[in-house]
Parts: sequence; C-alpha cells; structure tokens
Amino acid sequence: MYRRGCRLFTHLISTFNYYGDTDVSSEQGTMAAKEEDCGGIRVRCMQFSYDLQQPPLFLDFNLNVAPGSRCLLVGANGSGKTTLLKILAGKHMVGGRDVVRVLNGSAFHDTQLVCSGDLAYLGGSWSKNVGSAGDIPLQGDFSAEHMICGVEGIDPDRRDKLIELLDIDLQWRMHKVSDGQRRRVQICLGLLHPFKVLLLDEVTVDLDVVTRMDLLDFFREECEQREAIIVYATHIFDGLETWATHLAYIQEGELRRTEKLSDVNELKSSTNLLSVVESWLRAETKLEKKNPTQKTSFPSSPFFSSRHMAYYR
Repeated sequence: MYRRGCRLFTHLISTFNYYGDTDVSSEQGTMAAKEEDCGGIRVRCMQFSYDLQQPPLFLDFNLNVAPGSRCLLVGANGSGKTTLLKILAGKHMVGGRDVVRVLNGSAFHDTQLVCSGDLAYLGGSWSKNVGSAGDIPLQGDFSAEHMICGVEGIDPDRRDKLIELLDIDLQWRMHKVSDGQRRRVQICLGLLHPFKVLLLDEVTVDLDVVTRMDLLDFFREECEQREAIIVYATHIFDGLETWATHLAYIQEGELRRTEKLSDVNELKSSTNLLSVVESWLRAETKLEKKNPTQKTSFPSSPFFSSRHMAYYR
C-alpha cells in the first residue's frame, strides 16, 4: 500500500512539473544541473524559511558532498543542522527540482530515492504524532524480531550482521526496553537496505561506547567498499578525528567552512576535534553578543516549506 502511494505521488509530482516548468530557461537549467551532478549531494543557492514573514534560515546556501565521503556536520544548537538534513532527505520542498539534488535526482520530487532505500535518514527521535499532544516514543507491546524480520526483500546476511553488531535481543519488547535499546532497533531498521546516502542526526547519543565505535566502523566499511555517502550531525566527537573524511561547519544557516578534515589547520596544533569545534563555537558566541545581526528576508515565493509522505514514514 505504501509503495503504491509513493508511485502515485511520484506520478502527480511529475505531472505538476511537466505543466509548471516548460520554459526554455528552466530546461536549460535542468540540463546544466545534470551535467554538474556527480552522483553525490549538491545544493545550489538554496533559500528556506519555515515562515515567510521571518528572515530565512538558509539564504544562498551551497554544499557539495562527493561519493565515498563521511562528512561531519557541526554547529551550535539552532544553527540549522537538523533542518538541512531533513531538506537533504526530501522532507521539505525548497526551490525548484535542481536546487537540492541527491544521487542525480531531486531530493523532494524523486520519491523513489526514499522508497528504494538509496536515501536513508535516521533522526534524533523515533516517535509518532498523537493529535495535538505532540510526539510519543514507539513503544507498543511488540518484539524486536517482529519489526526487524518483518521487513521484506532484505539480505539475511546483512540483517544478521546488524543484529550482532548492535547486540539486539530479538525477544525485546518495545514497551519494556531502555531508550538505548530502542535506539538500536531503530538504527537496525534504518540500515537493513544497503543505502547510498545516509543522513544521521544525533542517532548515537543513546548508545554505549562499544556499540557506538562498532557502528562507526561499519559506516566506514560501507563508504570504503560501496562508495556510500554519510552526513553525520553530532556533538559527540570522540574517535571522529580518524573516522571522518570531511567537515562542514554551519553558523546560523550559513556554511562557514567545508573542507577535508586533514586540511583543517587547527587540528594540526590541537589534541582533538572537540577542542577545535569548541573554540569555533565560543568565538561564534562572543561575536553574536558583540555584533547581533539579522538576515535579509527574500521576496514571497511559492516554494515555502512543504512536506510529502516521506516526512511521516
């Protein structure tokens, strides 16, 4: 039923774009974007705001992530990391089809990216909406085995490897486990399909040290063997100096730095990544207090925040 819904939605979006983007300049822009695509992540001149009456969170934002990269996304709370990951995951529509492209497709419009499992997103919470009451954890009286083994079309060897890696007891009942154990089941479900792009938003915060390090080794293996891309937003930097290949630093919706981790000059004179990021954030806080600034708002646009069914999966 879900896949039929995805196909129907994809058809409707394609029909909309056929009738809505027929001018020559748009077609030329699409061709140029396809020529620039390299199978990774490409963001060009992105503008985004949750409320058009407020200054935009992202204004003329650009980002490139090549296949095989393990990119750390760092920044202060509220800098836009989670929003950026959700945009890359296709949970919000921004601009046209060529503004945010993942694996040579539009992150929002090409729903097959999510339906196929090529584009995977693991957020910081695993919950469901309950009316106006907010979110509650998924903790019904069902077993981990029922959830994990109930996913069809999965390689049994990969499933068994993840179960062992995350030390999951298939007899766990979801309403009786700890937050860390529930998180392990969430991560396992999100990794069952061999992803090509994986977006991680603070998913290791509840894991113990051993499980976290084993999981990072698994991610490294996926990137090195299959050229997968991982964008990982986190505030926990233990062991990441040798794990990550690239770093992207966001400050109030602006991409301040993006470079190979080996090219970060501060790391050559510092003991660890934590102290480097800490110095950036402290300098950012002092600058904000000294020179408070506001972003310039952009004209009204039909491309305000919009969600498709992948947001609620």
